[in-house]
Formats: sequence, structure tokens, C-alpha cells
Amino acid sequence: MNAPATRHADPLVIRSMEFTGPMVTADGWRPPASLPEVAFAGRSNVGKSSLLNTLVRRKKMARVSHTPGRTRQINFFKINDQFTLADLPGYGYARVAKSRRAEWKPLIEGYLAGSRELRGVVLLLDARHEPTEDDLDMLEFLAELGAPTILVATKIDKLKRAARAERLTALARQTGMSEDQVIPFSSETGEGRNDLAQALVDLVSGASWRDEVSEAPPDEGGV
Repeated sequence: MNAPATRHADPLVIRSMEFTGPMVTADGWRPPASLPEVAFAGRSNVGKSSLLNTLVRRKKMARVSHTPGRTRQINFFKINDQFTLADLPGYGYARVAKSRRAEWKPLIEGYLAGSRELRGVVLLLDARHEPTEDDLDMLEFLAELGAPTILVATKIDKLKRAARAERLTALARQTGMSEDQVIPFSSETGEGRNDLAQALVDLVSGASWRDEVSEAPPDEGGV
């Protein structure tokens, strides 16, 4: 008799990981885009570094800083020689000078609009709080691009059980996403790690959304 299949098999086993370099300016150098890419975006204090470390089951893939807003570049990591994770600078941290935040916007938006290998974006929101204006601006920008977007509600362990469903429903409503597009996640407990890993696998194994956009018929609306 065959052994039963493992119910909670890891959809993304990390066999190799390589930091391939940074992108510092919108028109600057970046590693060759030869593999499918998935970008991770979110506010500076949303827990992105901890999430990435949990996702790849490493302690120091993305350095966890006690000073949000320190990352000033896009960092690229090649995973299993199959796809690339792009760690975008956190946005919206109040203590970062406006001039510095103004520099990040063209870097982030330039990459998202220009990377031909981008398969989608994982956008992180703090489950405890309402989406900020910066969060909603990012969602609007991604919608205008047509980029597939996965919403992750971080720090879900900080909410009491009774409040979780209500907050997840509210986040979906406030962002215009369906509830099944919102993944509750905790770097402390590991909750949501495999759900996010499976979503990544699905993104990188699919066709490029840019091809779908380029093949769409032109708008024939009259003047």
C-alpha cells in the first residue's frame, strides 16, 4: 500500500539562493533580467524583511533593520536558478526626508513599469491598520499597469482571533481586492508562508501579463 501524500508539502523548497546585485537608480545598472521576476513592495515598517526571511527559510536574506526606511535600492535574489525576487525599497516612512522619498518613487515605478520579466507584485499591508494613501497609490499604479497583485496582510498574529476575519474583509473592501487574494501572514508563527509560496510558484510558472496587455485590442472609442 502506498504511503499517503503529505498534506502540507512545501510548495517552494529553497535549494539555492544568490544575491545578484542592486539597482540604485531608475536608469542605472541592474542584473540581467533572464528569469521571471516577482517584486515585493510595502511600507517601510510593514515587516517585509522578516517576511522575505520567513519565505526563503533563511535568517539573513533580507536584513531586518530597527530603523525603517534604510533600504535605498532594489535588491535582486535568484532562487533555485528558476526565478528572481526583487526586494523594493519601503515607501512612506515619515522620518525619511521627502527628498529621499522622492528619489525612490521613480526607482520603484520605473522598475515596475519597465521590467519585461516581471510576473507580478506582492504588496504587503499591516493587518492591524487601514491602508495608507501611499498603499492605495501603489495599488492604483499596479492596476494601471495591469500587473497581477497578491495582497499580504502582515503581522496577523498581533490581532486577536475574533478581529482577524473582520480586518481581512475590511482590507479586501478598502483595496478593491477579493478576499481570496488576501493572504494573512505572520513571520512569528509562519502562518501564510506556504500560501504565499504557492502563489509565487503560480506566478512564475505562468505567462507574462505584459504579453496579454500587448495583445489586447486597441481602444476604439471615438473622440
